[in-house]
Amino acid sequence: MTDHSHRALVQFASALSAALQERDAYTRFHSERVMNISNELGERIALPASELALLKTASALHDIGKIGIPDEVLLKAGKLDGEERSVMQTHSERGAHIVLALDRDGADVVAEVVRHHHESFDGSGYPDGLKGENIPVLSRIITIADNYDAMSVRRVYQEPKKHNAIIDEMLDESGHKHDPVLFELFLKLIEKSDYRVD
Repeated sequence: MTDHSHRALVQFASALSAALQERDAYTRFHSERVMNISNELGERIALPASELALLKTASALHDIGKIGIPDEVLLKAGKLDGEERSVMQTHSERGAHIVLALDRDGADVVAEVVRHHHESFDGSGYPDGLKGENIPVLSRIITIADNYDAMSVRRVYQEPKKHNAIIDEMLDESGHKHDPVLFELFLKLIEKSDYRVD
């Protein structure tokens, strides 16, 4: 992907993120933090610059599909029931379709990463039940960053968790939800990250 193509994709990503903020400010700021944590992990595993650029864009847009989620589900002040959860889970596929519609160089790769950021390492995730290294590495990175940040902030249905409690929960999920090799690297970098919570 050329620098010009990447700049164009980033500009579209910024516009979409601004649109998402109009629907749900939490998701916009969550996506920014996930982008920064993902970038730190991508640098830790020495991704080439071209892949880091794609990671940055995909992580910024990982929840963009929530634009298409009805308000009664997206903004519900409480836990989702089974049917509502199924609707919410469509956001990764919706996001992939939105990114593909950008029709820019690299959008196909970003769309694939967005589609699979809720896959689990043991194959129990969605939307396609991918397993292990069949999940794109950029998606596996975003899954870790997304999970950490989502537990660290107050939501209408959840109190924020402390760093140690988040790590304990994520340790239990390593090898199931998370790529264990990437997670071990994440454990080291998050301790010195500006995005580590107290």
